[in-house]
Amino acid sequence: MMDIIINNELKQIGNNVSLSGLLADLKLLSQKGIAVAINDIVIPKAEWDTYSIQEKDKVTIIRATQGG
Repeated sequence: MMDIIINNELKQIGNNVSLSGLLADLKLLSQKGIAVAINDIVIPKAEWDTYSIQEKDKVTIIRATQGG
């Protein structure tokens, strides 16, 4: 197990987890309008399957909303 921070909350996840695997566990993978930054660097959606989450990573998940 390893510790990461997701939107300022400490979470434990398994080892060798991809970004898409993390989003699937959070039930966010199929949602549209999601952007993800790891350690303040935006990760393109095309890289989510191959990007490996590391111990102590700071993950920021942003959901686009409509409104005015």
